[in-house]
Amino acid sequence: VQLQASGGGLVQAGGSLRLSCAASGRTFNSYTLGWFRQSPGKEREFVAAIRRSGGVTYYEDSVKGRFTISRDNAKMTLYLRMDSLKPEDTAVYYCAAAQGVIIATLRSQSSYKYWGQGTQVTVSS
Repeated sequence: VQLQASGGGLVQAGGSLRLSCAASGRTFNSYTLGWFRQSPGKEREFVAAIRRSGGVTYYEDSVKGRFTISRDNAKMTLYLRMDSLKPEDTAVYYCAAAQGVIIATLRSQSSYKYWGQGTQVTVSS
């Protein structure tokens, strides 16, 4: 599967953005999908993940209640709705796809085989 992220931009603190990740390939709904982010000088970190059906989601603690991950399998698109954005959310955001990933490892970037190119999110204070 090939992934292409979009929707990043510059927003003021407290604002909102919605990221999209468009996929190509015929097996989109067989993948667990995730969002990761990387700030300058930091390692890439887990943000959120969603299981194949979309019924189960996982979040990193600092984004719980502010970010919402969703997917539309018919449109082969992954989304990340980000509300109440903070300057510390500034990062390049990446979408990723994994197969057969278990709960214990779905927060690890090494579990994801396919990656999008990243989209920059900048939150000003």
